[in-house]
Amino acid sequence: MQAPEQDRLDHTGKVVVITGGTKGIGRVLVERFLDWGAEVVTCGRTEPDAPITSSGRTATFVAADVRDPEQAAAMVDAAVERHGRLDAVVNNAGGAPPADAATASPRFSESIVRLNLLAPLHVAQRANHHLQAGDGGVIVNIASVSGVRPSPGTAAYGAAKAGLLSLTQSLAVEWAPKVRVTAVIAGMIATEQAELHYGDEAAQARVAATVPAGRLGTPEDLAQACRWLTSPMSSYVSGTAVWLHGGGERPAFLDAV
Repeated sequence: MQAPEQDRLDHTGKVVVITGGTKGIGRVLVERFLDWGAEVVTCGRTEPDAPITSSGRTATFVAADVRDPEQAAAMVDAAVERHGRLDAVVNNAGGAPPADAATASPRFSESIVRLNLLAPLHVAQRANHHLQAGDGGVIVNIASVSGVRPSPGTAAYGAAKAGLLSLTQSLAVEWAPKVRVTAVIAGMIATEQAELHYGDEAAQARVAATVPAGRLGTPEDLAQACRWLTSPMSSYVSGTAVWLHGGGERPAFLDAV
């Protein structure tokens, strides 16, 4: 008899690596996976002021800059050494400040591509090494609508996220059947830094009104998508992405009409 749905979403005993989990969306991901019973290992360039805890449980922090292949691999290895196994990876670390593509420096553009495309590859490669040697598992790449539509002001970021979606498809084929590789195409997500992207509270309300769902997404929405993708309930989901954007963006021509 099939296990109840809630049991199939339970992550007790699973070991999950979440990159960039010390703040913002990543921190919520870490806290929720702790709530769901997982042993969580996260990383960042600087250690948080205090351990990340939730439901009376604490995540393991490993200092690592995942843009560096050796540091990325060492972080994954540390998770396996501590817990004896690996079940899932959420490649969350990423992002980019606004920049004019006409004047962005080569160094800036390269750093954005390293963080949003190459870093997930570095982490995934080492994770695959352990997953293939063990019982298999899941890799979830956090992508963005910027990778599937124009991304003015963040062109390098959009291009990197487009590459991440392509990478997801290729790795899913190469590493099957033991490893599933999936992605989440995140829309506009409200975090503590929402003002930097969407303006003040009134501006955010106007932006939210353009979303069919009537609101911006939340880190909780993203966490729940990752919960499903890393569970047995999505065992036939690989090489594809979940769109998490509240219905998308209203076509501009409708307002013009």
